[in-house]
Amino acid sequence: MSMNAPAKREFSKIANLMRPSAIRLLLRVANQPDMISFGGGLPNPESFPLDDIRRIFDEQLAKNGKKMLQYGATEGLDSLNIALSKRLKEKEGIVSEPTNIIETTGSQEALYMVGKIFANPGEYVITEAPTYTGTISAFRGSEVKMVGVEMDHYGMNMDALRQTLKNYPNPKFIYVIPNFQNPSGITMSLERRKELLEIANENGITIVEDDPYGSLRFAGSHIPSLKSMDNDVVYLGTFSKVLSPGIRLGYVVAPRDVIDKLNITKQALDLATSTVSEYIASAYVEEGFMDKQIPKIIDLYRQKRDLMIESFENYFPKDVEFTRPNGGMFIWVTRKGANTDKMFEEAVRQKVLYVVGSAFYPDEDNHESMRLNFTYSSNEQIVEGVKRLGKLFEVTAR
Repeated sequence: MSMNAPAKREFSKIANLMRPSAIRLLLRVANQPDMISFGGGLPNPESFPLDDIRRIFDEQLAKNGKKMLQYGATEGLDSLNIALSKRLKEKEGIVSEPTNIIETTGSQEALYMVGKIFANPGEYVITEAPTYTGTISAFRGSEVKMVGVEMDHYGMNMDALRQTLKNYPNPKFIYVIPNFQNPSGITMSLERRKELLEIANENGITIVEDDPYGSLRFAGSHIPSLKSMDNDVVYLGTFSKVLSPGIRLGYVVAPRDVIDKLNITKQALDLATSTVSEYIASAYVEEGFMDKQIPKIIDLYRQKRDLMIESFENYFPKDVEFTRPNGGMFIWVTRKGANTDKMFEEAVRQKVLYVVGSAFYPDEDNHESMRLNFTYSSNEQIVEGVKRLGKLFEVTAR
């Protein structure tokens, strides 16, 4: 073999199974001039509490600088876990000791670790269909197989879940996003939540509840979390939507045996979460900045959701269906007989982006839908982007 010829490199089976995130790839295209992007799940930069973060950072650096810049404990900063324990009890009715909380480097790390600790390669877990594309990536990276259960306007269909359990009787866990689900925007009803808990308890199945958007309710009454109704539920939270995604800080609330396994797994992944982020988040919660900021975020996002839905009604063909979320960041758009994968290339040429529906299914078997984010774009971009999509629907053969 020539000294200049590279050897054929071999990668692991898991590495070869991994695929790039459709949303990560899309963000590259989003930077093109004049591109209107409804694709990424980006909070609006206007929602970032810049002045509060600046003040908190300066105060914490002066008071705790040497600790703040040092390695931290794998389970996270004590003061933050205490603050989270108190807030979760007050706001969500979740009763948990601080020692039953572990900080993570964003919720994505939590998703990856949950797949690792509960399922062996080749074993099954149950998700909603559609489900978050980052979850698909995280579970696929551990060779965990996913079985999707269809949804309606009240969340996961329980009859379909029962039938799925007959076909796949021993799933390692059920993963759900009950509040303003990503990508559909649907909120699971209280009746469905109770029924889901009953089914899980009858079959001895762990529930993983992912709640990144629960604080961002624009309308309707608060619905109790699964975790507040059953302490055995594994609950995932994040600061990405109520502080900033750049802080890369999530957390898991779970029974002690689960926390212990997550702690060991996290030690292998990254030792500990950013101590700088933890000190900022701790003060953000403890000193009331979070409670002050969330209503501002809600007001901003409610107006943008309303504008996007109004634009749909003005510019979309009448046979295009869409969800009407009571909170969160996303709307699910469907046109029977359409192929949003084929439409995408023309959409890029028309300078408007969305995420194809197939990205939210493990088997990529839905080509009639798309996910639109309403939080990031300006009001002018929302109207113009929907106009462009409306014209695309009109001229694209189904």
